[in-house]
This record gives sequence, structure tokens and C-alpha cells, in this order.
Amino acid sequence: MSTVELTKGNFEETVTGSKIVLIDFWAAWCGPCRMFGPIYEKAAERHPDIVFGKVDTEAQRELAEAFRITSIPTLMAVRERTVLYSQPGALPPQALEELIDGIRAVDMKDVRRQAPESAMSN
Repeated sequence: MSTVELTKGNFEETVTGSKIVLIDFWAAWCGPCRMFGPIYEKAAERHPDIVFGKVDTEAQRELAEAFRITSIPTLMAVRERTVLYSQPGALPPQALEELIDGIRAVDMKDVRRQAPESAMSN
């Protein structure tokens, strides 16, 4: 499966309708984004069960602002509608694979159990 262009129109449906979604916030003028693009595309081919989305921060400014994206590329991982990872910077192939393995391994029951506690402590 190749990557999916995420827009304001399809973002919510894509994230809520998929178990795991990786999101690459990028722009065409960004050198590190262009270097990361092929790595991201190859990972998408290796993991057809994961939705690999791309948000063009120039065309989708509202989405970038909603997620407070200030540096690109930024990679975000969402599992069962919960953001588990959000970091700027291009990842090398091995680090991306390790992140994917880590996202798959997360105990979501444990995450949901802890969510009310961390919300109250803020």
C-alpha cells in the first residue's frame, strides 16, 4: 500500500477508521522531508496493515496548526485514536521500523487505564 494524502476533509475518517496510522507532516520545500519521503514510502509497502498518511503543511495549514506542528518533518503515530508518538525529525529506515514495532507492541488497555490519571495530573 502506498501513502495516503491526508486533508482536512479525510483526516478524521482516516484516523478513526484505522487501527494504526502514521502521519508524516511535510512540505515540498523541506530538504529533510524530501530525504525522508522514500524511506516512509518503502515502510508503507512493507506494512500494508498500517495507514501511512502524509499532510502537506503548506496545503493543509489548519491540520498543521491543530497539531501544533512547528518543525518538519514531524512524524506522528496514532493507534486506536490515541497519539502515541509525535516528534520532529527524519528517521533512518531502522529507526522507523523500530518505532513501528514499538507502536504495535503498546498495550492499549494500559494506555487507556493511565489516560484519566495523566489528564487529572495536568
